[in-house]
Amino acid sequence: MPAQAVVTLRYGPYSAVGLSVEHRTYRLQGLQAVLAKDGHQIILEQIEDWNLVELVVNEETVFQCDIQELEFGGDGKLDPLCEEARIAVLNAF
Repeated sequence: MPAQAVVTLRYGPYSAVGLSVEHRTYRLQGLQAVLAKDGHQIILEQIEDWNLVELVVNEETVFQCDIQELEFGGDGKLDPLCEEARIAVLNAF
């Protein structure tokens, strides 16, 4: 995959600490930082599937995880899921 791919980051709503179910991007910050550092253009897209994060490259889903498994805030360097997602994007066709 070229170093500067367009990555659609699709994310669903989730409940945080007993708060209402909403679309929140706090847990996506590290993932966005890791992908941006590699030079990718990121497009955020809200979806209705609860707790879901998907990375789509060239209309193909290359990575999925539960949004609540991503670390809250941060730069993503220490989050193993962010590294897994980064590699999935780099290996996309």
